[in-house]
Amino acid sequence: HTEPDQELLLQSSRSAQSEEFGPVFIREPDNVIFPLYSDEKKVVMHCEARGNPPPTYSWYINGTEVDAEADSRYSFIDGNVIITNASESSDFGKYQCKAENSFGTVLGREALLKFAYLGAFSGKIRGGVSVREGQGVVLMCTPPPHSPEIIYSWVFNEFPSFVAEDSRRFISQDTGNLYISKVQPSDVGSYICLVKNTVTNARVLSPPTPLTLKTDGMPWSCLLDSVVDFTYRLFYA
Repeated sequence: HTEPDQELLLQSSRSAQSEEFGPVFIREPDNVIFPLYSDEKKVVMHCEARGNPPPTYSWYINGTEVDAEADSRYSFIDGNVIITNASESSDFGKYQCKAENSFGTVLGREALLKFAYLGAFSGKIRGGVSVREGQGVVLMCTPPPHSPEIIYSWVFNEFPSFVAEDSRRFISQDTGNLYISKVQPSDVGSYICLVKNTVTNARVLSPPTPLTLKTDGMPWSCLLDSVVDFTYRLFYA
């Protein structure tokens, strides 16, 4: 290049560097599901924008600006917000990042911070369930506190002997309850509800529910039997 050409290149480079513009997002926060009992005690919500002059950042939780000086659990590194010792009661909610300079302000999309956990079943001994042969029965799971979704299965007598779903046995993934229609002697035994957290993969077992066959007295579970049979027609018809 000749000297004039080099001078033009330098000038165009300087003007590109000095061109001023408002913030434009490069990265906005994503939804986060954070394991509550994780060894890593920090949640990071990411945000990055380009702009000239370089933008400054602020964060909002459920519409309220985060004040890192008032709450030492929050800290800012570049555009990111870091939450130390995060808890569901304080930190669950919608997060937004704002970037601004003298040429403009942009407010990012909302990102939801949720927490994943799975509590323990109540240790209370579960009463036995007695039913006549050929009738139906519902065994209740009654799951512990959890977030987000859990997967239900049932153990028969001892782990890892799982109840297989078939034309007589159905496990509701809404309630965790086990429906057995036309109970047979082979169904007699101990039933344990097992729940698994879909995020952390943590599992917990319920206390056992014994199932026995009734051998005397008048039938008491006609209504229950019709409910179970209706459920089976609903799901397997």
